[in-house]
Amino acid sequence: MSTPLTIGILGAGRVGTAVARQALRAGHTVKIATGRPADEIRLLTEVIVPGATAVGREELRGSDLIIVAVPLHKYRSIDTSILQGHIVIDTMNYWAPVDGIMDEFEQGASTSEVIAEFFGDVRLVKTLNHIGYGDIEVDSYPAGDPKRRALAVAADDEQAKQMVSAFIDSLGYDAVDAGPLSAGKTFENGTEIFNGRHTAEQMRALLDTCQKVLAEV
Repeated sequence: MSTPLTIGILGAGRVGTAVARQALRAGHTVKIATGRPADEIRLLTEVIVPGATAVGREELRGSDLIIVAVPLHKYRSIDTSILQGHIVIDTMNYWAPVDGIMDEFEQGASTSEVIAEFFGDVRLVKTLNHIGYGDIEVDSYPAGDPKRRALAVAADDEQAKQMVSAFIDSLGYDAVDAGPLSAGKTFENGTEIFNGRHTAEQMRALLDTCQKVLAEV
């Protein structure tokens, strides 16, 4: 397996806890925080994610990776100071019926480009947004298995992208390089990639097609 990492997860909802459990299975150390004090989520964490540690959000600092797994409409409530200087995975999706109309996500840019600007000095990577929380733990396969599912990874920072790709691989998925952060638009809510399950070969073909279409716009 890849080198064990310390994974900080901001958010204790279905996505965050599913990723946490899978990360623990892969041998990583997991810390979970929310907007509440650690004491208020400790029992929840022990029951739902045994093996993870409930911490105050300030204690996420120093994690090898910090995964943001909160509803997108709450992104402005995040204490971005804890994220500064870190590799951060953006798992969030914009869906107007749930989030309400948010003008900043209606302008055509990738949602992660907007998030990156708000977060500040972070090395943002977009992935884990196009797999259902119920699939994360049951749809993983060893490397080389023909049934192995692929997940796209987009970032402007190549080193951060490589580190996150290795993490995705450890969870049981093939990480496919989608390109820069702006390419995250190709696997957001409503796209063919978002709506389906794809092998690495299929994912590369879809990304190539999407990028050609975007280049013509």
